[in-house]
Parts: sequence; structure tokens; C-alpha cells
Amino acid sequence: MYATISGMREYNRLVRVKTSITLPAGLLSRLDRVDKNRSALLERAALAYLAQLERQARDRRDVEIIERNAERLNREAMDTLGYQQLP
Repeated sequence: MYATISGMREYNRLVRVKTSITLPAGLLSRLDRVDKNRSALLERAALAYLAQLERQARDRRDVEIIERNAERLNREAMDTLGYQQLP
């Protein structure tokens, strides 16, 4: 069964859907200077951008969690520092 699930994931990753977008001519020229395969370049750019958005969302959630618990975390840190003595 795992091979079937793995195979479906691989198939889904490889499936491409043709689409059409309208971009400014100047942007297309810049894209072509980077890579003649526009589809591959735009796919890589979209994946990188989505990964960046996901990291930012995760970081915002982490900051919210830390801020919600900051007072308690600071108390614990100060308590720990109180146990540490310099020779």
C-alpha cells in the first residue's frame, strides 16, 4: 500500500497543468535572460515564494506564542540565573 501512496505522490508532483498568464514584456525579457525555460523558472520562483510565505507565517505564530508566554519565560530565566553562581 505504501508504494501506491508513494507512487501517487510522485505522479501528483510530476503532473503539469497548462495555464496562461499575462506579464509585462519587460518582465518576460528579464525572465528570459535568467532561464530560457520560463515554465521551470516560474515554477521555481513560485515554490520559493510560497516557502517564504510559509516561513513568515510560522515565524509570526512562534513570536505570538513567545509573547503570550514571555512573562513566565522571563521569570523562569531569572530563577535559573539565580541558581548560577560565579566563582
